[in-house]
Amino acid sequence: MHRLNAWLRRHPMVVDSAWALLVLFFGALSDIDQGGSWQLGAGLLVSLAVAALMVVRRKYPNLTTAVGVALGLSQIAFNIIPGASSIAYLVFAYTAAAFGAPWASRIALGVGLTAGPLTVWRFFYVEEDPAGSSPHGLAQSAFLAALLSTPFVLCWAWGRLTRVRRAYLVELEDRAARLERERDAQAKVAVAAERARIARELHDVVAHNVSVMIVQADGAAYVMDNSPQQAKEALGTIAATGRQALVEMRRLLGVLRTADTADEYVPQPGVEELPDLLEQVRTAGLPVSFSTTGEARDLPRGVELTVYRIVQEALTNVRKHGGPDVRANVAVDFRDRELEVLIEDDGRGSTAEQLAAGGTDGLGHGLIGMRERVGMVSGSLDVGQRPGGGFRIRAVMPLKSGK
Repeated sequence: MHRLNAWLRRHPMVVDSAWALLVLFFGALSDIDQGGSWQLGAGLLVSLAVAALMVVRRKYPNLTTAVGVALGLSQIAFNIIPGASSIAYLVFAYTAAAFGAPWASRIALGVGLTAGPLTVWRFFYVEEDPAGSSPHGLAQSAFLAALLSTPFVLCWAWGRLTRVRRAYLVELEDRAARLERERDAQAKVAVAAERARIARELHDVVAHNVSVMIVQADGAAYVMDNSPQQAKEALGTIAATGRQALVEMRRLLGVLRTADTADEYVPQPGVEELPDLLEQVRTAGLPVSFSTTGEARDLPRGVELTVYRIVQEALTNVRKHGGPDVRANVAVDFRDRELEVLIEDDGRGSTAEQLAAGGTDGLGHGLIGMRERVGMVSGSLDVGQRPGGGFRIRAVMPLKSGK
């Protein structure tokens, strides 16, 4: 039954054709009862016409309205007595209001209001004397005219209600489609932002720790034969660095797990972990000094992680591009309304080509990641060559007043 109803909704002309056959059948019966060859022939023609209009009324509502009005007025003009097929005019009034153009709807309403008075005047008014009179009183005639017009008005109102309901449903469907598109777009933006965040974290973790491991592995291979103890220490550093990288990777990938398992992972690193990071860098062979000025205080977690990752990425780039015998300095300045992080080295710095590529890691991802991180906390980033040689990275991030 559900499939049949769905099929009928997709093919409304089939339903209209069935109703048209019924109207034609009962219309022909009533025309035969009228008697008279003229009335019979004219009535059958009207029944055939209205049945044909019922078949195409939804496909051509404006044409149906115009032809239906002309057909009804012709019945009035030529004194063709209405039969059972005249019920189709009610359907045409509904069709004009529900599916037709505004002008067709207005014409259907106007003709429906005048249908009752015209019918009473043409078919219930008899000439009993030269002046002409009605077998009914004036009040009775007015009541009869209103009674005959009422079905037309009700069908027209039903059509208007159908049109409004259909427009409301279309608006709801359109709004639902827009909301779905907006939800999909927001989901894509959220996914892209999350992927970018995870990519930055992966880059920082992998680039730093792998860089340390490579330096230590090269050193261990160099002193393997002459100084086994140093080689052993280097291998220990490699193992410790690998374990730390694994811990950070597990923490990072923990964001992809459910909330009840996220607590199993360590917190994101911040300013307090900078001494451990610098000690790891010194163990890898890069001399680096560290200083803080101002009154240290608790920072937002986003700023904490940004400071840590910028220092980590900057020192990784120093090891890559600073050259031999390079030294670095990290300074953190706690100000009243902002935090400044300065990383400088006295090496050869990055080449112009690397800067033009957008970063200090040869591929541009390091500097891009720094700018994205600083931008997320509404800060500013300044990178470039030092006047006296070497490279400098300066990040300034706004803070709430400590007072």
